[in-house]
Order: sequence, then C-alpha cells, then structure tokens
Amino acid sequence: MANGSGVPEKVAWILVRDDRVLVTRSHGRDRFYFPGGHREPGESDGETLVREIDEELQAAIDPGSMVHFGTFEIGEGHPDHDPFRMICYTADHRGELTPSREIAEKAWFRYSDRGRVSAVDELAFDALHDAGRLS
Repeated sequence: MANGSGVPEKVAWILVRDDRVLVTRSHGRDRFYFPGGHREPGESDGETLVREIDEELQAAIDPGSMVHFGTFEIGEGHPDHDPFRMICYTADHRGELTPSREIAEKAWFRYSDRGRVSAVDELAFDALHDAGRLS
C-alpha cells in the first residue's frame, strides 16, 4: 500500500542474532527480504507488523517493544527498482519462527550476504553494518 505521496511502503521487522539478521524468501522469488508487508487500510505500523509476522512466521510480535530502526527508500531512477519505502522496526517476539505457506524459507544472513537481498533491503543491511550490528 502506498502512503499519501503514492510511494509503496512496507513495514519490516529487523531481528539480529549472533551477528546475523533474519530474512525470508517468498515462493517464486530469488531474492530474500526482511519479513513484513504492506499496511491494510487504517492499520498502524505496529498493527501491520504484528499481523504480517504472524502470517509469515507464526510468531507474535510484542508491539510495546517496537523500536524504529530506520526508514529506507529507493527513489525515482534506480536501475533495478521502482520507488519504494521500507519502514523498519526491531521488536521482541514470542514463539518459534516457523515459515507459513507464503514463505518458502527463512535464513540468517551476515553482511556478506547483502547481494542476495532486494535493493531497499541492501540499504538496511548497510545501516545495520554501520551501526556495528552486522559484520
């Protein structure tokens, strides 16, 4: 779903463990993405993240623990991607991270795996690396 400016947006979850970050790959796709998705009409970022992580990974996000990590945007003129904005949060969760039917696989990537994710996710990888969270 797009915001008021017409740029499509995704709300994404950043989960880092042991110098690796959680990513998922949907069926039929080659690239990996941070888990999350587009807002339904009227949803807040927190509501979106809770719903999407439950749908994709069958885990429960604790909305009270959500912390905005960053907003990353691909603008007009990018050679490989249309304009897109990704709003990223860290958050605690309950439950195992079990891929649902829409997710082909989950993986834990290091910074060296950056080339296997989408263009906007690469920006978040860079921010995690710059913050010392991925080496």
